[in-house]
Amino acid sequence: MSHPQSSHPLPSPCIIDTGIIINKQDIGRLLTDLSRVRYIHSLDGKVQNEGEGCILEVFYDPHRSTMIANHTLYLNVQSFDYLQLNQSSKNETLFDLIQDNRQLRLIPLSNPLQEQYTPQLNADALEAMVTRVLSAKWDVQIDDDGECPF
Repeated sequence: MSHPQSSHPLPSPCIIDTGIIINKQDIGRLLTDLSRVRYIHSLDGKVQNEGEGCILEVFYDPHRSTMIANHTLYLNVQSFDYLQLNQSSKNETLFDLIQDNRQLRLIPLSNPLQEQYTPQLNADALEAMVTRVLSAKWDVQIDDDGECPF
């Protein structure tokens, strides 16, 4: 038995302030916008660790770990099954990263509306710029070391 195919595709989900996000790209986009956070790590509903830190990297790689140390967070979207967005009683947005019986709750400490926008340099772009500058400097040094043919 076949079902008739609809000529209209289903609309994409629309999540506003609360909901469950399973798409890894969408999770990454939400987490990338965070900077300073308070985190609460729970296993089976029992708090294991909590603290504050800065999110330095959000990535998607099945061979790398999510790491939190020294007030820095490196978040691998692949480490979690989904993200649940909620609002606290204080009207804070809660980002709950869930994987089986583990929950990593992120509570933003910075507000993008209150912070002045400053473009962040991509690490790869910065490395490429430094490489070009050093390469140009070495070219100048090599030219200076050679004798002038005139």
